[in-house]
Amino acid sequence: MDLRKFADAFLHDLDKRFAYGVLSLKWIGARPSRILFAFGAVTAFISGWISNTATTAMMFAIGMSIITFLFKQEKETGVKINRNYATALMLITSFAASIGGLATPIGTPPNVIGLGFIRQLLGAEISFFKWMMIGVPVVIVLYIFLYFYLNYLAPAGVKEIEGSAEMIRREKANLGAWTRAQKSTVIAFSTAVALWIFSGLIALFVGDASEIYKAINARLPEAVGAVVGTVLLFLLPGNAKGEKAITWNEAVKIDWGVVLLYGGGFALGVLSFQTGLAESIGRNLTALLPLSGEFGLLVASVIVAVLISETTSNTASANMVVPVVIAIAQAQGVDPLIPALGATFGASLGFMLPVSTPCNAIVYGSGYIPLMKMVRYGALLDVVGAIVIIILVSLLAPFLR
Repeated sequence: MDLRKFADAFLHDLDKRFAYGVLSLKWIGARPSRILFAFGAVTAFISGWISNTATTAMMFAIGMSIITFLFKQEKETGVKINRNYATALMLITSFAASIGGLATPIGTPPNVIGLGFIRQLLGAEISFFKWMMIGVPVVIVLYIFLYFYLNYLAPAGVKEIEGSAEMIRREKANLGAWTRAQKSTVIAFSTAVALWIFSGLIALFVGDASEIYKAINARLPEAVGAVVGTVLLFLLPGNAKGEKAITWNEAVKIDWGVVLLYGGGFALGVLSFQTGLAESIGRNLTALLPLSGEFGLLVASVIVAVLISETTSNTASANMVVPVVIAIAQAQGVDPLIPALGATFGASLGFMLPVSTPCNAIVYGSGYIPLMKMVRYGALLDVVGAIVIIILVSLLAPFLR
């Protein structure tokens, strides 16, 4: 629901306003290392709330404009800029988008799919707020690592890039004053986010076992926030007189077939579980796995999910791995929740190849990323990502119960 509801942000350049607003901050200035950090941080934040593919596409255009300006300045000033910096800027666009999607349940399709299996097969409810208790720390740790190792391995070679701060401020100024449509989109987005986290905030004060929390959670599931935000976009004013923030003609152009993709994959996963196929696979794999117990299965599920996501889509990885992990856990007599969460998070990794995620494919098309560099940098992030997920899920998941 995230991409469909807030595609309006791209129609009205709200994305550029946010990105250039952050990049034009004084502390960033003309320093390439700070530009890299802020650019990636903006990408990760946006990706937590809308599709990581849409985020990459949007930030890719901004990143390419920055790279074009840098090489233009190089010709004019004669100050050489390391070509690896362009590689780092493109890679952080894709990698930060994939990482940022882990922060919220709606950030990336595997989150939605994994939570669906957990709800359907285990009867466990994980609220928006509770997911963020694990997702946000995972994103923070992984992004900090991503920034430092890209900044170290692919520096710009100069401390400051002449004119870059002015260029970013100029791009921000070109956007002009806030439009009515942009304000309407912010209102719709803020309303949806408030509804998503409201029940979680109530649980902090009264506990998730209280009747008050149960009543609110039953009446305000995440879907309500998404629908309310969507409806507001059709009601709040747009730029032209009598126009709304989003029109039906604009809405029908969105790729709604992706909803069928998620739903179809989820249905196949549930069916494999109900027919006993997942259980049969789980029992056979149990005999082959060198690891057992809750933690051992968590390690195995994360590794398998990451490996599968490298050769197929992360959506397919979640659909394939999560129901089988649940079946294996039940066959071993351990709690399936933690391994299932690990598999869900692990399915969103996969940074090595252009085919691993649409995000990788988008930035690889820039021509600034040699294939072997994507493989090397992506492999390192896969390994560290798997370790971070294993550690944080094992430490924080017990608080979800």
